[in-house]
Amino acid sequence: MAQPMVKKDDDRDDEIEYHPFLGIEKGAVLQEARVFNDSQIDSRRCSQVITKLLYILNQGDTFTQVEGTEVFFSVTKLFQSKDPGLRRMMYLMIKELSPSAGEVIMVTSSLMKDMNSKTDMYRANAIRVLSRIIDSTILAQIERYLKQAVVDKNPVVASAALVSGIHLLQTSPEVVKRWSNEVQEAVQSRASLVQFHALALLYQIRQNDRLAVTKLVTSLTKGSVRSPLAQCLLIRYASQVIRESGMNQAGERPYFDYLESCLRHKAEMVILEAARAITELNGVTSRELTPAITVLQLFLSSSKPVLRFAAVRTLNKVAMTHPLAVTNCNIDMESLIADSNRSIATLAITTLLKTGNESSVDRLMKQITNFMADIADEFKIVVVDAIRSLCLKFPLKYRSLMNFLSNILREEGGFEYKKAIVDSIVTLISDIPDAKESGLFHLCEFIEDCEFTYLSTQILHFLGNEGPKTADPSKYIRYIYNRVILENATVRACAVSTLAKFGALVDSLKPRIFVLLRRCLFDSDDEVRDRATLYLKVLEGEAKVAETEKETNEFLFGSFDIPLSNLEASLKNYEASEEPFDISSVSLEVKSQPLVEKKSQGKKQAGPAGPTGPVVSAVDAYEKLLSSVPEFASFGKLFKSSAPVELTEAETEYAVNVVKHIYDSHVVLQFNCTNTIAEQLLENVTVFVDGSEAEEFGEVFTKPLRSLPYDTPGQTFVAFEKPEGVPAVGKFSNILKFIVKEVDPSSGEVEDEGVEDEYQLEDLEINYADYMLRVPVSNFRNAWESMDPETERVDEYGLGVRESLTEAVNAVISILGMHPCEGTEVVPNNSRSHTCLLSGVFIGNVKVLVRLSFGISGPKEVAMKLAVRSDDADISDKIHEIVASG
Repeated sequence: MAQPMVKKDDDRDDEIEYHPFLGIEKGAVLQEARVFNDSQIDSRRCSQVITKLLYILNQGDTFTQVEGTEVFFSVTKLFQSKDPGLRRMMYLMIKELSPSAGEVIMVTSSLMKDMNSKTDMYRANAIRVLSRIIDSTILAQIERYLKQAVVDKNPVVASAALVSGIHLLQTSPEVVKRWSNEVQEAVQSRASLVQFHALALLYQIRQNDRLAVTKLVTSLTKGSVRSPLAQCLLIRYASQVIRESGMNQAGERPYFDYLESCLRHKAEMVILEAARAITELNGVTSRELTPAITVLQLFLSSSKPVLRFAAVRTLNKVAMTHPLAVTNCNIDMESLIADSNRSIATLAITTLLKTGNESSVDRLMKQITNFMADIADEFKIVVVDAIRSLCLKFPLKYRSLMNFLSNILREEGGFEYKKAIVDSIVTLISDIPDAKESGLFHLCEFIEDCEFTYLSTQILHFLGNEGPKTADPSKYIRYIYNRVILENATVRACAVSTLAKFGALVDSLKPRIFVLLRRCLFDSDDEVRDRATLYLKVLEGEAKVAETEKETNEFLFGSFDIPLSNLEASLKNYEASEEPFDISSVSLEVKSQPLVEKKSQGKKQAGPAGPTGPVVSAVDAYEKLLSSVPEFASFGKLFKSSAPVELTEAETEYAVNVVKHIYDSHVVLQFNCTNTIAEQLLENVTVFVDGSEAEEFGEVFTKPLRSLPYDTPGQTFVAFEKPEGVPAVGKFSNILKFIVKEVDPSSGEVEDEGVEDEYQLEDLEINYADYMLRVPVSNFRNAWESMDPETERVDEYGLGVRESLTEAVNAVISILGMHPCEGTEVVPNNSRSHTCLLSGVFIGNVKVLVRLSFGISGPKEVAMKLAVRSDDADISDKIHEIVASG
């Protein structure tokens, strides 16, 4: 009886993707590989087995030495096959197996025979395989054949030889460099791929010679390159020369005319490459951009998706730095919002959001609303980031943009997508005061049905900071207390802290907050109960933790600025006694520098060796070392220890570096010395420090180093007195003085008599950055607003000619010695303005925050606006003095 016809389940078949290698096992395939040994070779079956072996290798699996050897020798038996498809698979397999030196010899003769075969396919593949498996000895034997192949009439063979040359350049550069004449000849080939590979190899041969690269680009830009692929390479090399050489005396870029002429090339890839190269030039002007933008605009309406994508992607990057230059393309990009390719549509929208004007915002929002449902979360995040930037650009449009963000926040989506929306709303609330009420309300609505613990705690923390400052803080209490009732322990604990903030900052709400906190005392989680107990005891006055209400709130809710690694190290070193642990004794240094940063080859470090047991921070190690010197006991608490500064060149007779230890009214210079001469012993080692150019410093004590044997680091100290609390600066010249005694290397005996000697060291400077601790703040905006506005000092400075904004930012950070916050030390490419946020603690434990606003005011002229807030208005003035003098 015939079987009934079964209806195919189309939906299920669509979901299940066919996989030809599903369930493949290495052992079974190795068994199948025995087919290579058959007397009658089955080409089709052998090809299938090789395909499986290649798949296994490319999945990251490996063969043992025995398995690899067996497979290799089995595969080599396929040389007798005449089937072209199987021969190509065999070549590929030999190349992937990477045979050992002993195995290579077995196959070299066969490959060399193929390399001289009349069949071009054999020749090309044999060259590729040989170049990957041979060593320099065998390469010398076949170099003549490879050089001939480079200029072979058959383009497949020539390309194979050139690509092999690119690979061999990594292992045997001196051999490949001898092919320059042949490669130069291949560059003139009429075959597209040959010219492409020849140019790539010729550039790599000359890439370390800047002049040779310039000559190569000059000769080829005159029109001898016909291959579109080679033309694209040449555009990249020309762009590199432009970047390295800058503008000439006439204010023009070399080879810019060549890039502009490529915009009229018949090949689309060349046009796109030239347009992209022009848009990525450093300091590109609107006039230079115009021709590139014009051709990209034409590609926006192309029938080819790849051209539309390439054009809109390039315009998207240009819009970040030159939005006005892209506005002419807005009409064309609006038509791409409905493009079937979602990547193109997303890039079009984000570009429009960067280039649109205030009047077009509402129209764009309507178009985006329909679009958002059709794209994946990764594209939605890009759109959300663009909307945030647009809102900051046009703050008056915050209502429509905030409503859009709140609507998509209620829709389905993953964690990263929701986090991007929440971060955007938080940013808008922080930067646009009028958006605070509506933004907080949208966040409160979201946490009522939020499935992500991280986002709930982030929003609750933000509510605790911003909610008490609103006109009616009481309306947020319901949303916060709902979290105590309905959420997991982590969110409940955060909600308790948020409630306490409202109670501490809003007196009218205190009685109601206390009632809610008392209910939390019976929570099932100990963290929730402990927080509620602490807040109730402190806020009701039963436990006193500070003198004033402000200090109490700072204790309960202030940011924790002490680095956890420093706190951990201090707690480990704390010995139980009648005196309690003093958290103020923990260093605020952000990064613990090792005692000695530089380690010359063949030398030990010129400083105390680190402990072999638990890791001790550099600050604690320095304090322990300094406390061992009784004369330093009266200096008080150590404020800061600098990173080591080298005073000698590498590989000199004596290695010396210095660490600057800063106290309130003293500076101690710790000279770490290493004797690198085995035949000498140094005794009574001191450093004579001449402070004639440092008038505010007076030397008070020198501690010599009694003995300095070979390769054993030691320290000598020089202490100076300075005005108390004053950031004194100066320059010191240094001379290492010692007594040299000869040592017998064989017996180790030291001569009794010694000779006084000295060794000139580099000069040392103590600058203002030495008096600033690099201390981060967890939230710069909150820290800035919590400081007294009366201490703020603002001024503008001209920083002169700089190569880039990055150079200017790094220079000011170096002068001040402060910690960059929130990644603002990184300047985006081609940016013409930038804001950098810095934080630190100045000597005297004065907290300092700095806002730096940079801008390019002329040709490479950089201007800067400096705003400072601190705990002391005099220190704010001092920071301006430091920058003005730097």
